Amino acid sequence: MKATASTQPLINSGGQSMSGVTQFAPLIGRILVAAIFLWSGIGKIGGFAGTLGYMQSKGVPMAEIALVVTILVEIGAALMLIVGWKARLGAAALLIWMIPVTLVFHAFWAVPPDQVQMQTIQFFKNLGLMGAMLLIVGFGSGPYSLDTRR
Repeated sequence: MKATASTQPLINSGGQSMSGVTQFAPLIGRILVAAIFLWSGIGKIGGFAGTLGYMQSKGVPMAEIALVVTILVEIGAALMLIVGWKARLGAAALLIWMIPVTLVFHAFWAVPPDQVQMQTIQFFKNLGLMGAMLLIVGFGSGPYSLDTRR
């Protein structure tokens, strides 16, 4: 049986064959990890006053400006990840932004006992997301992205 273009394996820049999982996993992964930031950023627009009040209650300085920056970072960087345009930069921005956000808003060691479990979950969820951002910073956006278009 003669191999056709549709049965030939995709070859990456290192000359290695890429399976469907290897080929599509970065795209799907970027979309899934970006979804939480996109959803959160859009939600903050609709719930601006409530989010602002929450940020003020946590002692965030210049909370209104911080909230606008947060919305821009969440939505902007999420879109960068989804389309794979300057994905490393978008991931780095989210990673750096998440450090103070995690420490201020999910300090499970400094909350009342009835909030410890939920804040612990949120804290470690953010650590996992930071790990995902580091993977994107380290390995790039993958084959299906604007970053790889020439």
